[in-house]
Amino acid sequence: MEETEDRFSRTQIIFGKENMLRLEKSRVAIFGLGGVGGYVLEALARSGIGNFDLIDSDRICISNFNRQILATSKTLGEFKADAARERVLSINPNANVNARKFFFLPENSSEFDFKNYDYVIDAVDTVSAKIQIALQAQSAGTKVISCMGTGNKIDPSLLKVADIYETSVCPLARVMRHELKKRGIKNLKVVFSTESPLAHVEAAQNENAQNEKNRAVVASTAFVPSVAGLLIASEVVRDLLKKK
Repeated sequence: MEETEDRFSRTQIIFGKENMLRLEKSRVAIFGLGGVGGYVLEALARSGIGNFDLIDSDRICISNFNRQILATSKTLGEFKADAARERVLSINPNANVNARKFFFLPENSSEFDFKNYDYVIDAVDTVSAKIQIALQAQSAGTKVISCMGTGNKIDPSLLKVADIYETSVCPLARVMRHELKKRGIKNLKVVFSTESPLAHVEAAQNENAQNEKNRAVVASTAFVPSVAGLLIASEVVRDLLKKK
């Protein structure tokens, strides 16, 4: 049946036509397309963001199914960046999507010019990469938001948006505060949880809770990473629409 309404008409009622055009012209980079990043992308694509750079080097595996929106039987084994691009285009065929199968680290970060982006989302797991994203965004004068730890947690109502120096409880946020302070970064918008990470003896003793490098696998749920991603998307859209 032929469409009778614009696919973003319900959102336009809230923001207005001019703001929807602004979102359509915005270019957003998402580093990390897992449990958090996938939901950030989903919400931004459905909000009318028109241009994406999607950066992730991983493939979708069976252990992703419990929390990652990109993980389905159809996409199993695909690169997350490729699956993400296809999903965006299935939502909005007019979007411009640059999928990069790339593992972002300080040593290869020069391949990205953050001045090209209206907003940068850090949804990666590596601390060195998170620090580099914050540094490059600050240097470029580009808005950035970073996600702190969502693993080993079960209560999404305890997620908050704050400056990194106003965070508490989260072990990853503690490390980031220390490292960013050393580098002279005075502020960074983050999503974090005040829930103490859960630790279960049963999981620690389970041989299945070890990965190929013999490191403990972080437990996860469907609802904490996804809500963190939706909170980030909300912040991005509202920041992009603030009057300059």
